[in-house]
Amino acid sequence: MIYKTRADWLSANRKRLLFFGMSGLGKTHVSSMLRAAPSGWFHYSVDYRIGTRYMGEYIADNFKREAMKNPFLAELLLSDSVYIASNITFDNLAPLSTYLGKPGSPSKGGLAFEEYMRRQNQHRQAEQSALMDTTYFIRRSQDIYGLPHFVCDSGGSICEVVDPEDPQDAILKELSSNLLMVWIEGSEEHTDELVRRFDRAPKPMYYQPQFLEKAWLKYRVERGLKEEEVNPDDFIRWTYRQALEHRQPRYAAMARNWGVKVKAADVALVRDEKDLTSLIASALPA
Repeated sequence: MIYKTRADWLSANRKRLLFFGMSGLGKTHVSSMLRAAPSGWFHYSVDYRIGTRYMGEYIADNFKREAMKNPFLAELLLSDSVYIASNITFDNLAPLSTYLGKPGSPSKGGLAFEEYMRRQNQHRQAEQSALMDTTYFIRRSQDIYGLPHFVCDSGGSICEVVDPEDPQDAILKELSSNLLMVWIEGSEEHTDELVRRFDRAPKPMYYQPQFLEKAWLKYRVERGLKEEEVNPDDFIRWTYRQALEHRQPRYAAMARNWGVKVKAADVALVRDEKDLTSLIASALPA
């Protein structure tokens, strides 16, 4: 870790953090709070980088593919009379989620599983690249903007694209040598709430390929369904809690081998940069 002790962290002139953990536990909220702090923090969103730098063209092409089905829009597109692009932001990642899609019946908005897996693989490569871009943005934030501090707001799927038990994992070595990696650890109550929230509005997300293929097979065998008969929303609802349980030990290994952890309940009490600095300090050795 770049800060070995509490004193190292508190006395550092340049503080660098990476938050990881389940989506919905405060990573983006705390990162945005730091961005607004007067001491000068650069906020790097991995999901935003994925959706703009690495998958922006895929997303826009998907919009255009749908627009070409409409004769009126098709004519305008072919004559370069309209411009179609995603309006992705730190707080609105819907264009990226929509592109990832859900597998299942086309009549219910689902994708063929082969196409779904192709898009999942695109996301995996994009996320790995966006994570490795973090060091470049640390330099950029200082050279261009003169900001002393840096926070990386990682996606919930970071644990799926690294091997936290491998001491030679290239991504984790790069990240941990430049930032303090902080797991925001949720409780069982948080998991239950996230599942309820997801059940109300299921959205596409990235899963580890081996986990996803097993889930897809198990779901269809249990229900006796062909691929084209699967209800996409029902499948991802069924998969979601299992995905959270699958990720939990991977997050824990990342914190154990590469960083520190703080509780989501404590993060929820953070009011400002001073509170967060103290909370991070309490997670480090004396």
